[in-house]
Amino acid sequence: MFGRSAKPVRVQVWAKTDPGKTRDQNEDRFLVADLTRREAALLPHVREHELGERGSLFIVADGMGGAAAGELASEMAAEAIYDEMVKTWGSEGETTPRRFASLLKEAVEAANVRIHSYAKAHPEARGMGTTTTAAGVLGERCYLTQVGDSRAYLIRNGQAHQLTKDQSLMQRLVEAGELTEEEAAQSERRNIILQALGPDPRVKVDLTYQEVRKGDVLVLCSDGLSGQVKNEEIAQVVSGTPDVRTACERLIALANERGGPDNITVVLARFDGDGLRPATASEAVGHRVYPLIDTETSTDPVPVYRDGGPPASARPGRWRAVAAALLAAAAVSVAIYLAARK
Repeated sequence: MFGRSAKPVRVQVWAKTDPGKTRDQNEDRFLVADLTRREAALLPHVREHELGERGSLFIVADGMGGAAAGELASEMAAEAIYDEMVKTWGSEGETTPRRFASLLKEAVEAANVRIHSYAKAHPEARGMGTTTTAAGVLGERCYLTQVGDSRAYLIRNGQAHQLTKDQSLMQRLVEAGELTEEEAAQSERRNIILQALGPDPRVKVDLTYQEVRKGDVLVLCSDGLSGQVKNEEIAQVVSGTPDVRTACERLIALANERGGPDNITVVLARFDGDGLRPATASEAVGHRVYPLIDTETSTDPVPVYRDGGPPASARPGRWRAVAAALLAAAAVSVAIYLAARK
C-alpha cells in the first residue's frame, strides 16, 4: 500500500441511459463497478459503497456504426475495460496510484484492439467504433481516460469544471483561436471526432487526473447530454439535487425537453467521508494531464464522422485552412473512416 488514509471514502453512484426522442435504438452504454469487490452492477451495495483498496470504475461509451454495430462497440468497450482491470489491477501486487493509472490506460487500449479485431473479422461491422470516457477513483484521486467526446465534469461548490477535452475537430479549432466555443457549438461539423475506439488498430488515449474532495460529484455523460445542457445547468441540477438518482433523471429529462436528438447517458458519483479533505478555493480543478511516460508510438488522430459522413461542401470562413490542414495531416497515415453514429 502507499499510505492511503484508513478513514472511509464513501461513494454514492447512479447511472441511466435513455434513447432520446428521435433515435430508434440506444447505442450508448455505461458501467459502474466496485473493483475491490469485483462487482459491475447497480446493485444496492454498489450504489452506495465504501471505496476499497482497488478503487472504483465508471464508464460512458457512445457507439457509432449504424444498425447493431454501434451498440455492440460501446458494449464491448465497457466490458473489455472492466475485464482488463479485474485481470490486471485485480491481481497486481504494486497497488500504487501510478500503476493504477497505467493499467487503466492500457485497459482502454486493449478495448480498442478487441473492437478493431472484431470489425476486421466481421465485414458487416466494418466502421464500428465508440467514444469512451473511463474514470477510475483510487484514494483521493480520480484518473480519467478519454477517447472521443463523451465528457467528464467535476461539480464542486456549485460549479461545473470540465475534466476532459473533446477529441474533436471543433475543439482543435477553438484551441487554435479560429472559432469561439459558441461558434463551435453551432457548426455543422460538430459531429467530427478525431478518435474513437475501433476504427484504427492503435489509439492515443488521453490520461488526466483530479484530486477528489469531500462533497465532489463526478459526472460522466455522452454528448446527448452535453450537446443540449450547458455546463452551468448541469452544475445547478446536481448541486440542487442531493440524491444522485433524482439528479440523473432530471438531467436526462432536461435534454429530452430540448428535443432529445441523441441517446443520453449520465453517470453521477458523489464522494464523501472522513477519508476526504474539504475543498479549498486555491485548489486547481480542470483538465490536468497525468505525467505517465508513454513509450508507445503515437498515431495521428483519425477523423470520424458520427452522423453519416462529411458535409457536402466546406463552409467558407476564417478556419477553412486550419480544418483542411488537420484533415490532411490525419490522412497521411490512415484513410478517413466514415461511420454513421446512431
